[in-house]
Amino acid sequence: MVPLVGYTTVGGVPVSELLPKETLDRIVKRTRDGGAEIVSLLKTGSAYYAPSAGVVEMLDSILLDQHRILPCAAYLQGEYGIKGLYAGVPVKLGHGGIEEILQIKLTSEEQAMLQKSANALQELVNVMSKGRPKAA
Repeated sequence: MVPLVGYTTVGGVPVSELLPKETLDRIVKRTRDGGAEIVSLLKTGSAYYAPSAGVVEMLDSILLDQHRILPCAAYLQGEYGIKGLYAGVPVKLGHGGIEEILQIKLTSEEQAMLQKSANALQELVNVMSKGRPKAA
């Protein structure tokens, strides 16, 4: 997860103008670790809350052709410097599914975090692909 603090607003005001950097850093860390926190508190059957809420938002946007911008796993073909890999990025969702992959400007730190995440995903794909027969 790469939280984009620079794109986060409260009532249209950038959150960085409302909270000190130290507070934002703590919020980002807690957000990044939030899934593990929920699982540890609820023990079993808790890992589906956030994904199910996300699926409902995506389905609404697709079925109702809302053209909403949502974070989704999309197959990247050079966007954000990543090619041939699915990664979570902002997309516009409508009746036809992904209508557009939005390339927002990232800070160098955000780009580095996204690349680190993509590298970890690629390593996982490589491990899972070992020993599989190649498609004809």
